[in-house]
Amino acid sequence: MDIVFRGATVVDGTGSPGRVADVGVTQGRIAQIGSGLTGGRMIDAAGLVLCPGFIDMHSHSDLQVLARPDHLAKVSQGVTCEVLGQDGLSYAPVDDEVLATLRGQLAGWNDDPPGFDWNWRSVGEYLDRLDQGIAVNAAYLVPQGTVRMLHVGWDDRPATESEMDAMKSTLDTALSEGAFGLSSGLTYTPGMYADTSELVELCRVVGARGGYYSPHHRSYGAGALEAYAEMVDVSRRSGCPLHLAHATMNFPVNEGRAGDLLTLLDEAIEAGADITLDTYPYLPGATYLSALLPSWVSAGGPDAAVARLSDVDTRERIRAEMEETGSDGNHGVPVDWRSIEINGVRREHNAGLVGRSVAESAAAQGVRPAELYFDVLVDERLGTSCLMHVGHEDNVRAIMRHRTHTGGSDGLLVGDRPHPRAWGTFPRYLGHYVRELGVLGLEECVAHLTGRPARRLGLTDRGLVREGYAADLVLFDPETVADTATFDEPRQRALGLPYVLVNGVPVIDDDRPTGAAPGGSLRRGNR
Repeated sequence: MDIVFRGATVVDGTGSPGRVADVGVTQGRIAQIGSGLTGGRMIDAAGLVLCPGFIDMHSHSDLQVLARPDHLAKVSQGVTCEVLGQDGLSYAPVDDEVLATLRGQLAGWNDDPPGFDWNWRSVGEYLDRLDQGIAVNAAYLVPQGTVRMLHVGWDDRPATESEMDAMKSTLDTALSEGAFGLSSGLTYTPGMYADTSELVELCRVVGARGGYYSPHHRSYGAGALEAYAEMVDVSRRSGCPLHLAHATMNFPVNEGRAGDLLTLLDEAIEAGADITLDTYPYLPGATYLSALLPSWVSAGGPDAAVARLSDVDTRERIRAEMEETGSDGNHGVPVDWRSIEINGVRREHNAGLVGRSVAESAAAQGVRPAELYFDVLVDERLGTSCLMHVGHEDNVRAIMRHRTHTGGSDGLLVGDRPHPRAWGTFPRYLGHYVRELGVLGLEECVAHLTGRPARRLGLTDRGLVREGYAADLVLFDPETVADTATFDEPRQRALGLPYVLVNGVPVIDDDRPTGAAPGGSLRRGNR
């Protein structure tokens, strides 16, 4: 065999108790699990845990996995597969005009790298680009907001019958090219302009193709439970399996209400619904700064939004909605500028805003917070990112215990001070929530991060340590594994994961990154 892990505690991803065994890898596959195995390379794994590679069910690496193929942020924490195309906004399928718009709109999430080769337009072409060599395996969801942008534009109105037909056709083509399902971002424009019936029609296409629907729903704040219930209804009416993205209960109005969400989901599951969810093990969230705006501000596209933000009278209308009544972009909750921290800018003269709340920076400049917020969005052409300090620890712990829970980083890899979840999500589960707090057992947690997400994706040869399966493997020390990324120093490698293999090739080898790029696209129906 090419590589043998000798004497590892094998935690296989099913939730079963770990057992000591040798695991042999040959030609990218797990060839044998037993004892006394020999191979070209012997790795002493005594006292360490060997498990499947972690599957990041909610990733925003769509560009960075190509721009930086070594992908250190993810492989260094044991991620061997990511699900891209999240929150209804990504870069395929597109035409030239939509791509140009998205590059600006999503710069706060993904950057817009100078000289980057945008040599795709369809989902199939994007997956082909991934196959040219990336560090991890990647699945893709069709972004509903992008599809709406293609066929309806930025208008805040229902789709016409012909537009609906065009969206369904584009979606069906993307699924036939290998996408695993549909995502939506229903607090982001223009996806949020879709009503429930439009989502049901799209999900019927997804369900017929064997995919699943992964929504960022309409509210994580004042209307959170109603928004979750709408997604359950979409799944029921369409017959499409549902995977709830970053299923949190945030903002002060939802403190202590995780049980209400879990009751809603359990009742739906008991009635026959196919529902899973993912979360990240942190309190703050992250997004682009303009996402907090009322949806009507962005009608017509980014240029129209900047024009509205530049008008004095319109600014006052926006301010009143954001600060007094609560905009739909801020989940129906009046914005607390003390909780909104700018963590990434594109213009050097705005660097002093990074790491400070909008309220703090406004006070230092002697202006109202809303005024500073509007000025920054205009100056940066909306390409600014932020942290939202709105989470509750009890809710986080309760939801991660749920029987359908999986792990997703929701990690943004760009910006001056990105959320540390981009570098620390998976070791934080294993170190903080398993070893230190005991919220989950080790074998249970590994199943949340490996076997369970593989089942949601329908992967038949990944997500478990099993003979014949792809050798996506992580060797970690259960006594030392830990995240080191912080909000002040977010780009820090995790501890205690000395080996990570993707398709049998070490991407972390004896704690050293190899720079190898053995991954590529996973395609539904050909996984």
